[in-house]
Amino acid sequence: MAAMELEALFYRKRNIVYAFVRHRFFLMCKQSLVRVQSPEGIKRIEISPKANLKDLFESVQKALKVDGFGLFKERNLTKEIYSHTSQEVGSVLKHGDMIYLKQMAGTSSRRTSTTAIDNFTSAKAITNSATTTNSSDFKPSAAVKEDEVDILLAKEDGLIKRERDSKLCRHAANGCCVHCSPLEPYNENYLKEQKIKHLSFNSYIRKQTSGIDRGKYMVFEDINCRIKPGCREHPPWPKGICSKCQPSAITLNRQIYRHVDNVMFENTTIVERFLNYWRTTGHQRMGFLYGTYEVNTDVPLGIRAKVAAIYEPPQESSRDSIRLLNDENADDVEEVAKALGLKKVGWIFTDLITDDPAAGTVKHIRGIETHFLTAQECIMAGELQNRHPNPCKYASNGVFGSKFVTVCVTGDNTKQVHMEGYAVSAQCMALVRDNCLLPTKDAPELGYVRESTDKQYVPDVYYKEKDQYGNEVQRLARPLPVEYLLVDVPASTPLQPQFTFSKYDKRQPFPVENRYLDGHLQDFNALSAYLSQWDDEDFLEAISDFHLLVYLYKMDMLPMRQHMMPLLEAVRNKNPNMAYAFKKEEVWKLLESLIQASSSGSGGTTSYPSASSTNRTGAGGGSSSNAMESSGIDGNTWTCNHCTFINRSELSSCEICSLPR
Repeated sequence: MAAMELEALFYRKRNIVYAFVRHRFFLMCKQSLVRVQSPEGIKRIEISPKANLKDLFESVQKALKVDGFGLFKERNLTKEIYSHTSQEVGSVLKHGDMIYLKQMAGTSSRRTSTTAIDNFTSAKAITNSATTTNSSDFKPSAAVKEDEVDILLAKEDGLIKRERDSKLCRHAANGCCVHCSPLEPYNENYLKEQKIKHLSFNSYIRKQTSGIDRGKYMVFEDINCRIKPGCREHPPWPKGICSKCQPSAITLNRQIYRHVDNVMFENTTIVERFLNYWRTTGHQRMGFLYGTYEVNTDVPLGIRAKVAAIYEPPQESSRDSIRLLNDENADDVEEVAKALGLKKVGWIFTDLITDDPAAGTVKHIRGIETHFLTAQECIMAGELQNRHPNPCKYASNGVFGSKFVTVCVTGDNTKQVHMEGYAVSAQCMALVRDNCLLPTKDAPELGYVRESTDKQYVPDVYYKEKDQYGNEVQRLARPLPVEYLLVDVPASTPLQPQFTFSKYDKRQPFPVENRYLDGHLQDFNALSAYLSQWDDEDFLEAISDFHLLVYLYKMDMLPMRQHMMPLLEAVRNKNPNMAYAFKKEEVWKLLESLIQASSSGSGGTTSYPSASSTNRTGAGGGSSSNAMESSGIDGNTWTCNHCTFINRSELSSCEICSLPR
């Protein structure tokens, strides 16, 4: 009977008697109970008070299965406990004490378990590779191939030179003091004086690696908004979740750095050529920017995206919307751009509504009082930036952020057409990548973070703002002002125009791809009309057109892609001798024969003057009548200005696109 009562006393629900008996039991066994709080929860560890601190670290490492950690006595991670064999646990901790574990980005002999040290020593004896153990410090990966501009900036000191101050400096001309010594590229006072809103990314890296530890523990980690897979302690979501696999809540902060500090279009012709579609149809347009990255001397350790061409993918557009279609030629465009030394650096779209056609003004619809980018555009920018990540040797997975920029062509406060450049933050990229961000229906300036469902767990997302009393309060991002996700990137053109491709002057440029309008189609007639404007000695200048090169590369009638590499190399290096050598090859002579045969036919539907038009005579109008007969067009038909379909004369609207005559 006494045994049953004693058993009931031990195994009944926890109460004061149970705790007292358990406490006395551990004292009799000469064991202490230490609680370890970590990001994965609280774990109890039993250890003898006479054991040394080295044994404590081994017990923690064995119980939590972690490595590269530090133990602290305070919640704010102060009063660190060091691994010593000469100090006992009882001299530092008492029975029932709580200690706090922090996972370190890098480890050292005082911030790791002795097991990890033994593993490191044995592995080092086998191989000299520092990456064979988990206890080695994080080091920039040499396997990551960064962009050339990043490699170039990494070799520079980035210091901001200052002249000798005649009023404050009291030293000789070859001396230096605090008033004239060089400044670091992340100096806040200098950035404010120069009105530089954001740090360049390389300056931000210098700032992170400028401390006493020289960035020993610095590593860029992507934000994770998904449940970690493979947790076996509970059923999968939505039936279970724990602190080990649950993503942490996110507080949005304005990003203080940017990967690209300026977007520069080589000349105004690039943008004007892009805007011609809107001027012709009144519909919006979208395109991809192709160019290079170069050093921006206006910003310390800055990067500039220099745009040389705009490629317009297949799309359906209207006055208020743009819908991208599947681009079967995307790979061909990338190959041509790569051969020309270009890469996709961003995207551009229009948001223009005519205000006064006579004055040539547009409506001012974007600004601080409305919005800069809509939530849908931010999601699109985040998706494109995720497709074009920035290689970074300081990132744990080799990539971090993106140099991909967004340019919006809209009306300013003077109702004139101008360009605004943006990029979205790394936090926005993570939200878009994990499908957590949605646009709102009625407010374009607001986004909305998804709510958790049975199929997807979404962590809480917060942002901070000031209330009506000036206090900083935290809000749930439902809805979310998208300006918390944006980074400004100035867009401009240089004072002295630059030309990677042709200047054109007064010549008509080659039509842009995927514009299904009368006078904008890419066909043999357009090719013939374009080439007829140039003399033979100007062949390199004539062929130096990005849209023309893409058209030739993807041409089906005469496969030229396997023969075009010398031509692309000539355009890239601006070598006229290589261009003339290509002109003499059999493949180009065959193309000229096909162009001549095509131009003698129907004449197509383009409004370009054909090569034979310059040789026509007006005698009797015979040439025009022959052209009418050869084309099969008589007075009983009319051509649609929108889709170029030839309709019967009695129809008042097009049979294909249903637009009026």
